[in-house]
Amino acid sequence: MIIKKFIPEEFAANNYLVYNEDTKNAVLFDCAGSFDKITKFIEENKLNLEKIIITHIHFDHVMDCAAFKKKFKNVKILIPSLDKPLFDNLTMQCDLFGVRRVEPFVADEFIDENSKIYLDDIEIKTISTPGHSKGSSCYLINDNLISGDTLFYEEIGRCDLPTGSFSDIARSIKEKLFLLDDNVKVFTGHGDNTTIGHEKEYNAYFGKKAHLLG
Repeated sequence: MIIKKFIPEEFAANNYLVYNEDTKNAVLFDCAGSFDKITKFIEENKLNLEKIIITHIHFDHVMDCAAFKKKFKNVKILIPSLDKPLFDNLTMQCDLFGVRRVEPFVADEFIDENSKIYLDDIEIKTISTPGHSKGSSCYLINDNLISGDTLFYEEIGRCDLPTGSFSDIARSIKEKLFLLDDNVKVFTGHGDNTTIGHEKEYNAYFGKKAHLLG
């Protein structure tokens, strides 16, 4: 299994293409600003894009959903069920931030921790991590965590946007993510990747050595 990272210039919201080298089946986590690069990579490597899985419904993580739907006719878009109110009000969200509006797209499935998602025979486990938004979710694939905007390198996602909550993100990180193995690699929604072990020590909010930072 390969994880390929794409970093768009606009908004710098990381996109992750995860694919099976043998079967060529692939899933994409979040999609904003790297449509041309991702499409070229998919075509050059003859991949079959099966699903687009969204970590949370903020405009900078879903901007290209409609474009991918048009290009890849059979792709299914999965979004966290608790972020449906944000999904239903994407236009208002874009206007609030003064950015170009997200082209409307269809969500094929609303998912939660009970959803069964696979890339071939590899389970993609949904972990509900409210805080950055109510529906924010992380996705565990073996020892790899797609964390969206919940957990960053020595940081956390902001909690002052609609449906955000600091108390929620604290519980999500301390009671869910920090229970994962230290060696789990964290593929963040913005910035550099990290590991659960590193964040348990050095995260500015919840790490054991947070008081030593700065």
